[in-house]
Amino acid sequence: MGRAHQKQMYGLVMQAAAEALLKLTADPHYVGGLVGVMTVLHTWGSTLIYHPHVHCLVTGGGVSADGQQWLPARPDYLVPVRALSKLFRGVVLDRIRRQLPALELPASVRQKDWVVHGKPAVQGTEKGLEYLGRYIHRVALTNSRLVAIEDGKVTFRYRDSATGQTKTMTLAAQEFLRRFLQHVLPRGVHKVRYYGLWSPSHRDQLHAWQQRLAPEPVPASAPGPVPQPVRPPRAAVEPSPCSPAARPCPYCRRGTLVHVRRLPPQGRPPP
Repeated sequence: MGRAHQKQMYGLVMQAAAEALLKLTADPHYVGGLVGVMTVLHTWGSTLIYHPHVHCLVTGGGVSADGQQWLPARPDYLVPVRALSKLFRGVVLDRIRRQLPALELPASVRQKDWVVHGKPAVQGTEKGLEYLGRYIHRVALTNSRLVAIEDGKVTFRYRDSATGQTKTMTLAAQEFLRRFLQHVLPRGVHKVRYYGLWSPSHRDQLHAWQQRLAPEPVPASAPGPVPQPVRPPRAAVEPSPCSPAARPCPYCRRGTLVHVRRLPPQGRPPP
């Protein structure tokens, strides 16, 4: 189903993930406000298998309904994952029914357990963004993972998620290309989307919320004298015998290159 309707399904699943998160975090038992959600689509597993799923980065709190308060989430708990799994399943199936009415889903789909994994950003926001960034600007397999291409076969490295070990896999060239090409997204599919606080529709409000709810700025210290650039003594600047004392930088063509002195060649270091 996902392969046959990729353009519709990818957008649908990302919207459903955000909708489920926004609905559950709005509950006063958890956050009770409007959170920000960034969704990142990821379609491959470590061995290039077709495994579409969505990564979500969620703010550690939300804005109250009146826009006057920041409501922090618990530091180690956002929402119950079992409740989120059931809600996500319901939203996805409802969207499929409404957006793809020609599809007939088996009844067993509603009884099957769906898995949602959630954890706090214990290593900090920067690490979380760095982790997601690898999926945003990377294809299914980078050149650095290629080990060999010979005799009509391709060998590449992958990380075994069960053991954490790095292993190699060899595939026939045709199978390798089949696996790789199934992760080329259809034209017009955006693999990164923003919802809630970060939704483009809240751009103007977000700026106002930031101004209103940001912590008090730390007062700046009294301004001191503006430091002046230190210029080398005139005697230290020795013009090159074969060029003017100042010339355009050969790299940027905008700055000025000043010849200071010539370094003598150094011999090889001892073995």
